[in-house]
Amino acid sequence: MTRFVADPAAHVFNGRVYVYDTDDQSNDGTYWNSTVWHAFSSDNLVDWTDEGTVLTLQAFAYASGKWAAWAPDVVSKDGKYYFFAPIDRWQIGVAVGDSPTGPFKDAMGAPLIQKDRDVNAGDEPIDPAVLIDDDGQAYLYFGTRVPKVVKLTADLLHLDGPIIDMSVSGNNYAEAPWMGKHNGTYYFSYSTGWPGQIAYGTSASPLGPFAFQGIVLDYDGISTNHASVVENFKGKSYLFYHNGKLPGGGDYRRSINVDELRYDANGAITQVVQTTQGVECVP
Repeated sequence: MTRFVADPAAHVFNGRVYVYDTDDQSNDGTYWNSTVWHAFSSDNLVDWTDEGTVLTLQAFAYASGKWAAWAPDVVSKDGKYYFFAPIDRWQIGVAVGDSPTGPFKDAMGAPLIQKDRDVNAGDEPIDPAVLIDDDGQAYLYFGTRVPKVVKLTADLLHLDGPIIDMSVSGNNYAEAPWMGKHNGTYYFSYSTGWPGQIAYGTSASPLGPFAFQGIVLDYDGISTNHASVVENFKGKSYLFYHNGKLPGGGDYRRSINVDELRYDANGAITQVVQTTQGVECVP
């Protein structure tokens, strides 16, 4: 991907990989102050289609509209696509579309999560990540410094119970939560700081507690680290992450790369070594 984009949320929809991201190309180069979200898609992980801007802060009437279109997530359910968007650093909104690239429209006219409204929303409810489990129950993960989780209702538009703090042994969580499932085990990955590594823990429950297992991705040479995992795309798993390796790249000009993610016979993740070429074409 040859555009300055970051914070990848990668998913497979209809046999194609879609990567939703923040748009460093349109920030001012001194902060993460873009007001739009961007996307790429591919069916082979080598040839990428630039899907352009898929959502803007202006889609949410309650947003300031000035900045903070930060790390999003998108999930699919019943033929609809739900775009979970952090807004103004203190709230999370949901937009809905009929295709993976939208158009997306605000689903409720009010935030799903709001710092000053919701008990235990935390100081900075950002970085939403959603898991829809095999039984259909959806979970929203988010937050900085203290990881949060809350169940969602079947329509994905309301909270279904209290926001709870997650327990992760090692106490090194900072931001960028991501939840996956591999062979029946839940894998919770996250950034450890600024700068940070991508670490992970495992649990038999999507609510935890999670036991720290190791490092998925080492420091990436810039001030942030953010990753997502695609499980079993044409037989393999992949880690999407950002760094500053494109010419002119850096803390506020990040770019996305993808490398294969491997598990050993015991289910432990083998630490991913960052490459410059990415992965080979997946036919």
